[in-house]
Amino acid sequence: MSRTRTTFSIAVTALVAAALVWPSTASAQDRTASVVGFGGMGVNTFSTTQLDFGANFGKELTPSVQMIGEFGRVGDMLPSLNAGLLGLTSYDIRVSALYGEGGLRLLAAPYSAVNPYVEATAGVARLTPHASGFGAVDALTGAGLQFLRGTDPLLGFGGGILLRGGPVVADLGYRYKQVVGADSLASLLSAGQPLRTHQVRFGIGVRF
Repeated sequence: MSRTRTTFSIAVTALVAAALVWPSTASAQDRTASVVGFGGMGVNTFSTTQLDFGANFGKELTPSVQMIGEFGRVGDMLPSLNAGLLGLTSYDIRVSALYGEGGLRLLAAPYSAVNPYVEATAGVARLTPHASGFGAVDALTGAGLQFLRGTDPLLGFGGGILLRGGPVVADLGYRYKQVVGADSLASLLSAGQPLRTHQVRFGIGVRF
């Protein structure tokens, strides 16, 4: 875990430096869209080295409002209580999610290089259970869990800081995502709690 945290800290430092020292070749008004690739670490799986990842697109509707779209993968959406109880056993059960969503982002300082923001999103998630630690029956257990795969609505919100310099943008932020409806069988593994994740993330991309 210490190696993962060190890597995370180095990456964040590099992103901040890249965004703030890059020479500005155009005004903020000339760059109204951005594409950012990101990596994140969920609280539910903070004790492991597994990272979440994805990419998002933003387009200004006004200087203070962006339309956003995002696609990504969350490594585990089981609630923290479930993850903690499983951590006391030799079994490892997770519910990963491939998701797509869209929404709006509100910018607090649209003409600044350091720009706080908040956002809200809605979309869908393809949920897939995974299991290990069952010894010789791991393969059989994993095959059985595939019948629990399903698709459910997904809601999210978050905030952070955009660091912008010239064509470079860095994103340091937090996201909360929760499955709603829970119609898929994968939700049964959450023992009645909503499938969710708290995510700390960093990203870097380009403005155009």
